[in-house]
Amino acid sequence: MEPIYILGGAQTDFAMNWSRQGLGLFDMLAAVVPAALEDAGVNPEDVDAFHVGNFVGELFARQGQLAGMVAALHPGLDGKPGSRHEAACASGSMAALGAMHAIRAGDARCALVVGVEQMRNVHGDVAASHLGAAAWVGREAEGVKYVWPAMFSSLADEYDARYGLDRAHLVALASSFFANAKRNPNAQTRGWSLDELSYAESDEKNPVVHGRIRKHDCSQITDGAAAIVLANGAFASLLGRTRRPARIAGHGHRTSTLRYEDKVAASRSEPYVFPHVRGAILDAFGRAGIADASALHAIETHDCFTPTAYMAIDHFGLTPPGRSFEAIERGDVAFGGRVPLNPSGGLMGVGHPVGATGVRMLLDAAKQVGGRAGDYQVEGARRVATLNIGGSATTTACFVVEAA
Repeated sequence: MEPIYILGGAQTDFAMNWSRQGLGLFDMLAAVVPAALEDAGVNPEDVDAFHVGNFVGELFARQGQLAGMVAALHPGLDGKPGSRHEAACASGSMAALGAMHAIRAGDARCALVVGVEQMRNVHGDVAASHLGAAAWVGREAEGVKYVWPAMFSSLADEYDARYGLDRAHLVALASSFFANAKRNPNAQTRGWSLDELSYAESDEKNPVVHGRIRKHDCSQITDGAAAIVLANGAFASLLGRTRRPARIAGHGHRTSTLRYEDKVAASRSEPYVFPHVRGAILDAFGRAGIADASALHAIETHDCFTPTAYMAIDHFGLTPPGRSFEAIERGDVAFGGRVPLNPSGGLMGVGHPVGATGVRMLLDAAKQVGGRAGDYQVEGARRVATLNIGGSATTTACFVVEAA
């Protein structure tokens, strides 16, 4: 397939609470899009199309038609083809895929991809209710206050039933991600002070949210936006820049049935809890021409909760199914390990503005392979994978990003 290049990008400071300053979705877009275009060395007039990832703008901000907001940013964007993509927490990745397909179809040489979400403008209980729209409303998680902690507590239960699960390994992942985030100048939690009790079974410092999920097993409620600029090889070569762009070498995208229990019940005779997630990863590896995860130098993965990150380890093939703990105990997935997991801090440390997460992952992957990740740079990183899931792994997207 024709290679797709990431020319550059930008993200907002995920620690910022935009509503407290009387700001909203348009202000986030106005901050991130010009910064991404400048980083890529591209003018608005050069953009042939734009794709926006957003999950619940209508619920949190009572605002849809977000592509029209992007068009309003600059006369050079007005009138260009634009669309909004929704797949819960994988919305940003769907926007990236939409832009890639437009480029490969010959409809665009250069495309802007933006992910945005405002989530801190409502009470936490209201936010949890809004986010529950990614489950099958009326058919699962009925009567549960916090849908997603409950769902991913069930994932931990499933691992425990199939293979055994030691909470210490989940704690190790959480502490690693929060520590990584301290190196990231855009991370929501970079200024947090956490100690051993923050990860312990302490009802004061780490209270139970639901079942096995405690406060510091969770990703954050976040405001934020991220943007990248994609292009085909011909357009990328026109820029004549000394900095080489990153290349999206492979991708995988699979969608499974909506209800969590249906997915898990169907996989109980198989080695992987989510076979379709494993399939999306293998699709990306195949398109990238790599055999397995040993070819990777880092992974930016979906860690909405610690059990999700635990699942990603064996689904990437870093260990056999059910033995993710081996990679944790060896230090393979720690910063400085063989394949660091979430050197940026991940959703738990960086933050999780739902529609922006998939785009932020691609941006961080591009920074890593370009040697531009600053204090959270993985030494020698030349190939980084991302794994972005929506809902209870209903939508899965995996990308492999390489140094061009």
